Amino acid sequence: MTSKAPRWSPVAPTPGPAAALARHAAAGALRSASAALARLARRLAARSAAPGPDPRLEFYAEAGAPEGALYLDGELVGWLPGVTRL
Repeated sequence: MTSKAPRWSPVAPTPGPAAALARHAAAGALRSASAALARLARRLAARSAAPGPDPRLEFYAEAGAPEGALYLDGELVGWLPGVTRL
């Protein structure tokens, strides 16, 4: 039986300076993108968390008004058939 030296080594070869520079540039770009996305997420969360006025539901069954008309914040959203008052 012949003994051969292994062709691999458990120690990884050290990358050259160009590979290290590229890796550091990529890491910097990813950190910058992450910071920008975090700022955008905080801005969007603050905007959506701002409380708005409660929706206003209105029903009109007055003379001259469409009978059974249902409005939400002043916009017609539907009709209640057969209903003349609530």
